[in-house]
Amino acid sequence: MNLPEEFLNEMSDFFSRQKDVPQEGFLESFDNEPLKGIRFSRSKIKSTDEEHRLLEELKEEITPVPWCSGGYYTKNESSGREALYHAGVYYPQEPSAMLPAQVMAAKPGEIVLDLCAAPGGKACRLGEDMHGEGILVANEISFERSKALLRNVERSGISGLVILNESPENIAARLPLFFDKILIDAPCSGEGMFRRDSGAVKSYMNYGPKVCVPLQESILESADKCLRDGGSIVYSTCTFCVDEDENQIASFITRHPEYHVKAHPEIEGVTHAGEDSLLPGSMRIWPHLSRGDGHFCVHLIKGEEKELESAEEYLISSEDKHRDRNTETAMNLLDEVLSDKGREKLLMGRFISHGTGIFSMTFDEKIFRGLKVVKTGLYVGDIKPLKSGKTVFEPSNSIALSLDMEDIRDGSYLELTRSDDRLLKYLRGETISVTQDDGLKTAGLIVAGIGGYPLGFAKINGNTAKNMYPKAWRLI
Repeated sequence: MNLPEEFLNEMSDFFSRQKDVPQEGFLESFDNEPLKGIRFSRSKIKSTDEEHRLLEELKEEITPVPWCSGGYYTKNESSGREALYHAGVYYPQEPSAMLPAQVMAAKPGEIVLDLCAAPGGKACRLGEDMHGEGILVANEISFERSKALLRNVERSGISGLVILNESPENIAARLPLFFDKILIDAPCSGEGMFRRDSGAVKSYMNYGPKVCVPLQESILESADKCLRDGGSIVYSTCTFCVDEDENQIASFITRHPEYHVKAHPEIEGVTHAGEDSLLPGSMRIWPHLSRGDGHFCVHLIKGEEKELESAEEYLISSEDKHRDRNTETAMNLLDEVLSDKGREKLLMGRFISHGTGIFSMTFDEKIFRGLKVVKTGLYVGDIKPLKSGKTVFEPSNSIALSLDMEDIRDGSYLELTRSDDRLLKYLRGETISVTQDDGLKTAGLIVAGIGGYPLGFAKINGNTAKNMYPKAWRLI
């Protein structure tokens, strides 16, 4: 691979100063095939045995990513035609990119911000760790990229989430000292992506460290204004550039001496910086020393580390969860498929309306007034008017993807296996047939899925099921 001269000089200087990191094999690693990986959803997969069974089903070897629970190396590209992907069972992710959310270790009850969230892999992991208990804000400054973020978050089925399309400065101005934890997967020169993305070298030449360093500095300053005392920032990049990594963080700590680096126990495949390094306690993944692309990660604590769990003061109490006509209209239809546990789970939040859309909120949405909101809460569906003057409720696919098997009524789940040609038809949005052998009720709303993992809704009428899989999600 033809690498930029500026990058070669930069790395030569790095290895001459950092004797504990060997240079041998580094440049040659850029000619290797990039690694692929998937991360199983911690909200949908309940055990390691289940992960291994699914890997065998996907015809993949069982090779864990050592720095990420639920992460595995794969040989094949994740196909958009794979039903388990559509069910949100796993997320395709470059193995190195799995590290930051693992380091952050979000917990239920916290208020967490993923400041540069698209395409959504890290935000999904944070939401899974929080179990819908708390407030997760996933922000993306690019509106086009926020669309991909929305799609991936909805497929994951996580709740307790807001997607913003904002600048870090605006978030800091509107929500000062609000967050317990902030993840910054910062825009960077992308040196670690050279072997993965043919356009990364060209992008580096146009938007290299000179452009990225001041942008990263600005993002860090905004994050500081948003973060509560005792909270933490996880900062990561996919570059090897010292000015964007160690020097960036050292400069930030000089400006904000209340911060310190939290060192983590050593993990196989991750190079942990020692006391004599540029930034003790920081972490790197090197492509010639590990099975991953280039990545830098550091965990910062503001003051004395505390268990904050600050979301409780913003959560909607049971007394405030009023039920209006839209709630009743929606639940009348959803009750056709929900078990008692599923109904209780959905009604944990307050139903609110935005236009024709209905959303289930577990926290006060007024918190985010003055900010550009792409999505707030769990999208329940739409109330649509009919010519007769009546209204009809169309459930969101997000609801189906948020359900476990125990949330679904007996006779309301259609299992579609890989050998069943109806599976592909369903993902294409086609009407499918049903028989007595499917064990379904004779009419009404049902959930279709694979292997006990919901994919979406359909409506039974006799021996046919009208497909309700969203047009934008269908296979072509």
